[in-house]
Amino acid sequence: MKRVAVISMHTSPLAQPGVGDGGGMNVYVRELVSAMAQKDVQCTTYTRAWRKGLPKVVEVEPNHRIVHIEAGDFDLSKDELLDVVDLFTQLVAEHIEASGGADVLHANYWLSGLVGHRLKHQLSLPLVTTFHTLARVKSLGGDTESVIRERAELEIIGCADAICVSCPEELSQFRALYGQSPGVVTVASPGVATAFFSSGDRQGARRALGWGNKPLILFVGRIQPLKGVDVAVKALAKLENKDAELMIVGGASGSFGTSESAHVRKLICDLQLNGRVHFVEPQPHHLLSTYYRAADAVLVPSRSESFGLVALEAAACGIPVVASAVGGLLNLVEHQRTGFLVKDRNPDEFAKYVDQLLADPLLSLTIGNRAAERAKNYSWSATADSVIGVYQSLLASQLVNCS
Repeated sequence: MKRVAVISMHTSPLAQPGVGDGGGMNVYVRELVSAMAQKDVQCTTYTRAWRKGLPKVVEVEPNHRIVHIEAGDFDLSKDELLDVVDLFTQLVAEHIEASGGADVLHANYWLSGLVGHRLKHQLSLPLVTTFHTLARVKSLGGDTESVIRERAELEIIGCADAICVSCPEELSQFRALYGQSPGVVTVASPGVATAFFSSGDRQGARRALGWGNKPLILFVGRIQPLKGVDVAVKALAKLENKDAELMIVGGASGSFGTSESAHVRKLICDLQLNGRVHFVEPQPHHLLSTYYRAADAVLVPSRSESFGLVALEAAACGIPVVASAVGGLLNLVEHQRTGFLVKDRNPDEFAKYVDQLLADPLLSLTIGNRAAERAKNYSWSATADSVIGVYQSLLASQLVNCS
């Protein structure tokens, strides 16, 4: 197995996380493909061109290239992309055939899964899918998705030769909500780039950010209902330590991003937190390590998380995480050992654990050190080995027939 066609239709791995639809999936695709390329696997990632002037092909590194496919208007929202799936599929198929073919398809997210499903039948190639999020899982947290998306995901599950999930908890959820699938389901946990995300000097990080001695609580992520920024703000208001301040690093995202941003800002005013909450524009991924290191605690109050890359990156930097007890966060955070887990996203509970960390520096240091040690178990090289193993097993197997 030498050639992989990676499908990332709705967002480019070159896009900055925290901007538009860019998030953990961008990091996943970029880092996984890079790790596979370093293992002599030829990877081509197909993504939709989102603005004029983008080069047709970007050679990222040896064995790692990104192809921009012009399908539909450049400024389409994610909700409008379903209309250009067929065109995108056709253009990707043409490029694959013109460039010598591929051995396996790997689709990321349900829109890319639709593309991959069509390409599988057109090109007779095995299909691997990583959903990253699933409609039924999101609905458990109150984020209802369209019937079209749910039907599409069922279609993809029924035809995928392999499905990669991020952790044992996601595997359990998948089995509970979807039962047995025709293809294999395997855990391929994401990694963390320890060259960037590792323990460091907190005071040095604070000087770099122009931050003083006040306790700093950090939220990193897109501003949208799913990520729970409002819970972080409410938790700040509940803290006994009134010197603590909250920094929100990220931008509005998705259909409800603008309204959620307005809601959060109103909430800050209503709770009289003006001056204690600071908004920071989305940052290049590698610079986030400075923000993590500067923080006393990182909050991850998501409604659902298939994995929780922010929690892993913060842990790798030796920073305690207080997170929702959902999805992959249940596997990443060991309650009261490497961080704290909060049931039902209760702001009072978030505040209680943050106050404990702020009041007990030794506890904070101990938990942070344990978290950093545990984060060493996650590497992109290991992720690549797992995924390549999946690819190789499919080359010796009969394809799932969904017709």
